[in-house]
Amino acid sequence: MADVHVPSSLDEVFRLLDEEPSARLFAGGTDIMVRSFPDMRERGSFLCLERVDELRGIHGSATEVRIGAAATLSELIASPVIADLFPLLREALRHVGAPAVRNMGTLGGNICTASPAGDSLPPLYILGAEVELRSLKGRRRMPIGAFITGPGRTQLEEGEVLCAVVIGKEQGFNFHHFEKVGQRKAMAISVASLAFGAETCRDGTIVKARCAFGSVAPTVFTSRLLNDTFAGNTLNTAVLDRAAAIVREGVSPISDIRASMEYRRQVAGNLVMRLEGAGKDR
Repeated sequence: MADVHVPSSLDEVFRLLDEEPSARLFAGGTDIMVRSFPDMRERGSFLCLERVDELRGIHGSATEVRIGAAATLSELIASPVIADLFPLLREALRHVGAPAVRNMGTLGGNICTASPAGDSLPPLYILGAEVELRSLKGRRRMPIGAFITGPGRTQLEEGEVLCAVVIGKEQGFNFHHFEKVGQRKAMAISVASLAFGAETCRDGTIVKARCAFGSVAPTVFTSRLLNDTFAGNTLNTAVLDRAAAIVREGVSPISDIRASMEYRRQVAGNLVMRLEGAGKDR
């Protein structure tokens, strides 16, 4: 049977990783326990991080917010700090699974799983989130877009732990929107998702905008050309038509049991077109 260790400090985590570099890390276990259950009957080690207090909590400074990697999705949804500063992230997290999954699942786990369908990822890209990594060698920070390199692949090195997600307070967005399409209205893995944030004038003219799409490329899809298409314009049909065309041409989805490549491409563009209605509902 596999060994499961439950350390209570980061020092203990690093000591165990030094002894067993191949040990697999988890906190909520909503993904890894499903994928790794057959291996639990064989030899190997797992480190459960749920009791490591250094990996929990939401802490703010003058310029940024530091979210512990083991903070649960439910904790983030309930946080006044997240609701006030990052409503786009909060809205996306509300779409993750069922309450039981959100009560167990963590932000760090959602990131390290590196699924193209991870609901937290598009808003984190838009918000310019950085990940904080630590090991016995020291610590480093990098943008989330550099950390995730492909489906299930990250820059996490042997002996390294994702400790926190850091987001700057000054975002400048006064309009945000998150929407995903799945095979059902709730508790579904996304076929395509869109996170959108914009700074707008009173007349609706967009000063700056950022878009990020999930489930339509090996990693979250972003495009500077797409963002620039919105600048100086309102969310009118002509602008959204151009934006949707950029998206459909730029994404690189796959076909799987949930949807075909062609359907995902079409839906990604449709999500852009729906921004017009979202803007009118503000």
